[in-house]
Amino acid sequence: MSELIPVTVIIANRSYRLRILPEDEEVLRKTVKTINEKIIEFKTQFAGKDMQDYVAMVLVWFATEQNAAIVQQVDKDNIASQLHTIERMLEDQLK
Repeated sequence: MSELIPVTVIIANRSYRLRILPEDEEVLRKTVKTINEKIIEFKTQFAGKDMQDYVAMVLVWFATEQNAAIVQQVDKDNIASQLHTIERMLEDQLK
């Protein structure tokens, strides 16, 4: 089992100390980079009272992206299942 390593990340000008698996570090850093980029993007596009507004907007965006990916995967699984059923039906007809 891998040992957890300490990592400090900065989100919206606040630092957070985390302990993660070494193999998760690259994904974590890319995620933090995306979050901070989205915060900057929302700050330039929308009026907000404070940083919490932008963090909340990014949270909604990120959750929506995740849910959309799940829905797309379910759709792909559904299509694959339907194609498999059609394939079996065709094979039965060709026998």
